[in-house]
Amino acid sequence: MKATEELKREHEGILLVLQVLQVLTKKLTHNERINPRHLDGILEFLSIFVDKCHHGKEEEFLFPALEASGVPREGGPIGVMLAEHEEGRRIISELSKAVKDYHTGVKTGADIMKDRMQRYVELLSRHIEKENGVLFVMADAKLDATEDGRLLEGYERIEKERIGAGKHEAFHEFLHELGREYLGRA
Repeated sequence: MKATEELKREHEGILLVLQVLQVLTKKLTHNERINPRHLDGILEFLSIFVDKCHHGKEEEFLFPALEASGVPREGGPIGVMLAEHEEGRRIISELSKAVKDYHTGVKTGADIMKDRMQRYVELLSRHIEKENGVLFVMADAKLDATEDGRLLEGYERIEKERIGAGKHEAFHEFLHELGREYLGRA
């Protein structure tokens, strides 16, 4: 498997959560209560899996490998991706505060939560499109099999260090639960 294929596969799980966030924003619009365990689990997934693991793989391994192959950080796709990662972190931080407010009954919590969910969905949807359609195509063309193997080894280390044994599987089960609950998937 190529390093970019692993990242694309991770994008599939992230896109599922983005679909769930879209459903949750509709529920909030209709003043429906959201399962607090699901909200907390989504925040954990976005903070741990998406940011620390997935974005960690890109920032610590893929992007430096691309830079070493001649792709510029500043003024190029790597700089754009890094800026979007930072924007995503900011939105998740604000969403996390809004979820806490929502849990404790602060009236504005739901509205802020809905806004941040929508902004995150828009940001990450475009981000994933750019990575899959441009950056990963560039990586596949520029990185040889040896470098690809080094990337996969680095990805594995991040999985162990940032997620830990069994957590990846727990995230997958949680994604299946969200898919069944909010998207009608079996």
